[in-house]
Amino acid sequence: MKTISVLLSVLLISQIIHGQEGFRKVNFDESFKKANRGKAKVEIDEVKELLHIMIAITKSGLENDDMVEQRGSYYKNVIQHFGPFKEEPIITRFDSLIKVNPLNYIFLTGNALSYNFKGDKLVADKNYLFPAQSVSAHTTITVNPITTYKKEIELFAKKTGFKHFYKQQLGFYNAVIGEYKKFANLQEQWDWLEKNFTTRVDNYTIMCSPLIGGLNYTTSYTDNHFKQIMMVLPALEKPSGQTEKQNIVFNTRIMFTEIDHNYISLPTKNNKAAIDVALQNRSKWVDTTKNGTEYYPNPSKIFDEYMTFATFCLFCGDKFAGDPTTIKYAYDDVNSTLKSRGFIKAVEFNEELKRLKQNNPTKNIEELYPELVAWCERQ
Repeated sequence: MKTISVLLSVLLISQIIHGQEGFRKVNFDESFKKANRGKAKVEIDEVKELLHIMIAITKSGLENDDMVEQRGSYYKNVIQHFGPFKEEPIITRFDSLIKVNPLNYIFLTGNALSYNFKGDKLVADKNYLFPAQSVSAHTTITVNPITTYKKEIELFAKKTGFKHFYKQQLGFYNAVIGEYKKFANLQEQWDWLEKNFTTRVDNYTIMCSPLIGGLNYTTSYTDNHFKQIMMVLPALEKPSGQTEKQNIVFNTRIMFTEIDHNYISLPTKNNKAAIDVALQNRSKWVDTTKNGTEYYPNPSKIFDEYMTFATFCLFCGDKFAGDPTTIKYAYDDVNSTLKSRGFIKAVEFNEELKRLKQNNPTKNIEELYPELVAWCERQ
């Protein structure tokens, strides 16, 4: 049964990037910067996967197929191996934490990055100090729960043979990572976005777990003149009945429309006054009877959501140049998705941005904003 509400899912996905400042989250020293600058990587982190497994066998995790992905052979292997330990005190404790506040799922799994295994012991990571401190302005913590329960986590890992299990699964983990590279090439998306916008990011990292269900999110860390975007995501889906290229479009869209917010937000901010005027008549742009439109309460947020998907359409136009069938599939997929969510001028907006780009091939997308906003005002 899916017991976490849509509201909570939206909160996790959209607000974790807006955490308050607290203790130092990361330490991007020179060696970290040198090793990671310009790289896009996908990881299934050992300690983080341990926390996902521990949560999966809590009573809350066993009852919630939104929080924990319960389909597939990997989940069955996890339950078979770790299920007999579901009554361990630390599992009961984690269950109580999640029942008190489901956001503890984020604080437990997100802060797992602050430790690494050295033998059977957890040692503090020198780069990720206390990475998950807040989900929204009203939900913050001041103590790292992995530090609090360090000994209990170590004992659980040793008692259950976790490290041996993790090593046995490396082939599967590498296959999950390989699918990300094949069906949602992050480096390709990143290169294209930085060609078309002036914003620069130093590193993209996907922290993946096959046990992540619907609760995925994006966060960013900036330290020592180095900016990292981190996405916490499940394994890729491959919808049945689709071609390989259609699967690429589907999975790329999910990722692209997360990361391009980092690029479209600055020019939106720079054109805010004009956008406020152009989209002041809300009923022209959103069908407010649709659930979820309340999370886009002002013209800038509405414009950004249109722009997020329209930019993806331009990316597909370049990526699949010479393949009109796949381009049409990508456009139809975007338009139907947006319209079903209440963004009623999806087709017109996407076509106008495409027209502007075709007529101004030497301009980057940011330079098209004034003309696009002027078009919006004429609607």
